[in-house]
Amino acid sequence: MAEKIRLVQGDTRPSLVTTLTDSTTGSAINITGATVRLKFRAAGATTLQATIVGTVTNGAAGTVVFDWSDEPSSLDGAPGDYEGEIEITFADSTIQTVYDLLKFKLRQDF
Repeated sequence: MAEKIRLVQGDTRPSLVTTLTDSTTGSAINITGATVRLKFRAAGATTLQATIVGTVTNGAAGTVVFDWSDEPSSLDGAPGDYEGEIEITFADSTIQTVYDLLKFKLRQDF
């Protein structure tokens, strides 16, 4: 994903809806029974700002929703560039991390 997702400091919406697909086949990753996390941090930082557990809305289609309201302080950081990493823990405890990072731009609230 090349375009930055634009957010405003302190907001708890909109939800981030994603469809997870296999980069080789283009097919949806079946995340039925999986736990999917979004790790969120300032670009270039090593400390996480938040970890948000997503809600799988259609496991067979690879659809998951991340709600900023689940971690209300996640968008309280300084304005600037942020990045997110999606990690899937499947029902059998195996872990797959989505290779491409999500990119965010956080602006100051009035």
